Amino acid sequence: MTRQPQPQPPRRLRCAIYTRKSSEEGLDMEFNSLDAQREACEAYIASQKAEGWVCLRDRYDDGGFSGGTLERPALKHLIADIEDGLIDIVVVYKIDRLSRALMDFSKLVEIFDKHGVTFVSVTQSFNTTTSMGRLTLNILLSFAQFEREVIGERIRDKVAASRKKGIWMGGPVPLGYNVKDRKLIVDPAEAETVRTIFTLYARSSSTAQVVRELDARAILTKTGRPYDKTSLLKTLHNKAYRGLAVHKGTAYPGEHDEIIDEKLWDDVHEAIANNRYLRKAAAQEPSPALLRGLIFTETGVAMTPHHTKKGTRRYRYYVSMDVIKKRPKAELRGPQRLPGGMVEDAVVGEIRRLLRTPEVAARVSRTLRKDRPDLGEDAISASLTQFDEMWNALIPAEQARVVRLLVARVTASEAGLSVDLRHEGLGAIAALMAPSKPEVA
Repeated sequence: MTRQPQPQPPRRLRCAIYTRKSSEEGLDMEFNSLDAQREACEAYIASQKAEGWVCLRDRYDDGGFSGGTLERPALKHLIADIEDGLIDIVVVYKIDRLSRALMDFSKLVEIFDKHGVTFVSVTQSFNTTTSMGRLTLNILLSFAQFEREVIGERIRDKVAASRKKGIWMGGPVPLGYNVKDRKLIVDPAEAETVRTIFTLYARSSSTAQVVRELDARAILTKTGRPYDKTSLLKTLHNKAYRGLAVHKGTAYPGEHDEIIDEKLWDDVHEAIANNRYLRKAAAQEPSPALLRGLIFTETGVAMTPHHTKKGTRRYRYYVSMDVIKKRPKAELRGPQRLPGGMVEDAVVGEIRRLLRTPEVAARVSRTLRKDRPDLGEDAISASLTQFDEMWNALIPAEQARVVRLLVARVTASEAGLSVDLRHEGLGAIAALMAPSKPEVA
């Protein structure tokens, strides 16, 4: 008697369920949209049990992510598992759950085909292995993309119409306001802080100065961070403080109350414009040569300022007159060309170091003893240590005058730079930075 061959069990097909919802609304419910999608997919997989379909336990749920992009954590996890050979079939409730963009979906189908993965939509029956199935898929995706674009246009139109009516449409809440019933409400304490920021800037000469003042007063942004130049200027340009609602550069009267009046707003923006003009003028003005007429080679030959330009950049040097006059190289000793910025920084650094030495303080004390007998050596030493603070407050032209007052000669040699100070200049600088002379009653 011939034995009949036993039928082979179907190959086990691992099914991954992918679910997605564009908004986070309703996701905190006990049974939400993602759960409903997964339940329908699980039921479909169970109906294909005879074909060997098995539902994987891993969940690939993207709640609150748009279908117009592939930047979704669960989708990336799904693709990674496909590339690792852990999935045979991807099951979704509708194809627009996987993607609403035709180009993105084409990329996903290419990944599926490359790894032998089948794509199944529970509510839309088609087979992607045939040309007719692919045509059907492309038609459905085109309508999905069209629907997404129409929804986007409706939302943008609604936002524009609401902004024209002055309605708050969400986003980061400015310092000085709180949101109540989807409206901006003035916070009195924060509003006073905003007025302080605007007042400080209206009286200032630079953005950096205001940032330092805000840091000293421990004034923070709405998110609790210290102010920097970017966040400060963003605050100063926020027209919400004038009671306006802005949409695509156009301002409309807002529903909320203003915090900054027109005069203070105009004063601040006039100061911003002036500071911008001064910064531009300072950037365009060539930096003065601090060591003009003061720097020499070790053979006593003067080094003169020189510059070259490459594109919009300007490079400064100090060049020996031996090089400029093209004297024989055999006669040259020591460095003949030095970068301007580097050598100037080195000289100023040496001045700082010398001003802190006891020897210089003692010499300056003896020089000032006749005119300022009230100043002891300790007071003079303390005043000389304030050089950095004074230097940073000076504009380049004033810094050049201070260097000429303090420096008698700079010698550039193979061993480095040697700085000779003018002691009478040291006395003048010390007297300038020292405490005022007490008045006699």
